Amino acid sequence: MNTAALLHPRIETLPPRDLSALQEEKWRRQWDYVRTRSGFYREKLEGAVGSNLTLDAIRSLPLTDKEELRQAQENEPPFGNHLACHPDDINRIHHTSGTTGRALIIANSRPDLEVIARLGARGFYAAGLRPSDRVVHCLNYQMWMGGVTDHLSLEGTGAAVIPHGVGGTRRLIETIRHLGVTAISCTPSYPATLEQVLRDGFGLEPRALGLRLALFGGEAGLDSRIFRQTMEDKWGFAVRNANFGLSEVMSIIASQCEETDDLHYIAGDAVFAELLDPARGERLDIEDGVSGELVCTHLEKTCQPLVRYRTRDVLTVTGAGPCRCGRTGFRFRVTGRTDDMFNVRGVNVFPTAIQKVVVDHPHLASGHFRIRLTGPGPYDRIELRVEASAELPRERWNDAAKQLEHAIGAAIGASAIIEMLAFETLPRTEGKTSIIERG
Repeated sequence: MNTAALLHPRIETLPPRDLSALQEEKWRRQWDYVRTRSGFYREKLEGAVGSNLTLDAIRSLPLTDKEELRQAQENEPPFGNHLACHPDDINRIHHTSGTTGRALIIANSRPDLEVIARLGARGFYAAGLRPSDRVVHCLNYQMWMGGVTDHLSLEGTGAAVIPHGVGGTRRLIETIRHLGVTAISCTPSYPATLEQVLRDGFGLEPRALGLRLALFGGEAGLDSRIFRQTMEDKWGFAVRNANFGLSEVMSIIASQCEETDDLHYIAGDAVFAELLDPARGERLDIEDGVSGELVCTHLEKTCQPLVRYRTRDVLTVTGAGPCRCGRTGFRFRVTGRTDDMFNVRGVNVFPTAIQKVVVDHPHLASGHFRIRLTGPGPYDRIELRVEASAELPRERWNDAAKQLEHAIGAAIGASAIIEMLAFETLPRTEGKTSIIERG
């Protein structure tokens, strides 16, 4: 094992038994803090739980939902009774993107921010960022955690960071060329915008920028090896799914290493992870092949600590043993979200499953598409607008639509109807791209 490829080798290579012991030690302190300082949990649990509560026993506690936190902040703005620290201890304030409802206000103390940056740096380092790199960061700095928080995590690897943010694509290209930038941090849909500007404004191919590493996050689809390989062939950089997390939990809790196509859970020393059966709500053993909703409990957090927080992300464990890279955190793919799921003639459909089919056919589709949902459902079929690949002639669009419809039906078990669109019809964005259109 090459420990030089690990930022925190002692923690990242802990055997499961030693990690469990560390988690229990941290949880004892955290639980004492939560039950005495959090008005939200005192009210939610009604004092029914004493001081002696193990991580195994927290399965008896009720789950915490995002809507509860929103309601708490509406009742007692701006932070709600969820704030467990003194207001003077707040060091930075963010909010969530609000893509699935009203935005949450996220408060962090200096110790909270140190933990977040530590985990984020660990994730980016696992993805291959090194002190010798110059990385341009192209996520939104306007109160979103992905901006300044991930910026500081990038700095934690020792790399030189250029704070570009979103917008100004032409200037970004000039900056990359002028400063000799070697890596980019952005959403996976943003390179399509860069391609347009490179071609139309500079007459250049993507490889001309000389980037060696792309650190992606914020959108689904990165678990497709075909999607990543297509982008790597075009750009010449290594594609890493480097940025899986939640603003209200930790900015980054998982990242892809150089040895696997999947995500490593890298936050075991700060966040206790459970997988729950989506139907029965029972805790599942984290072992190969198991799928369940990720539920998170903070082991370190002072401002807004969470206990058994529903992330709504459905994970499938692809490796519970040590990885070739030496890390012992379990590996997984995000296979859906319980709040994005919709029903088609009795079949539960995750948008990410549709996305995987589309991006796995680069000879037919560009990878850009939209799902049209009219009304509350359930639906008779999946309606899609799919952008044709740049090389696909219009006379082949009808056949391409039928091939994609067949592939979706085979993969998901629900029928689809597809309207093909010309290449670059759908807008390219610098930030997160929604793949669902509701009418």
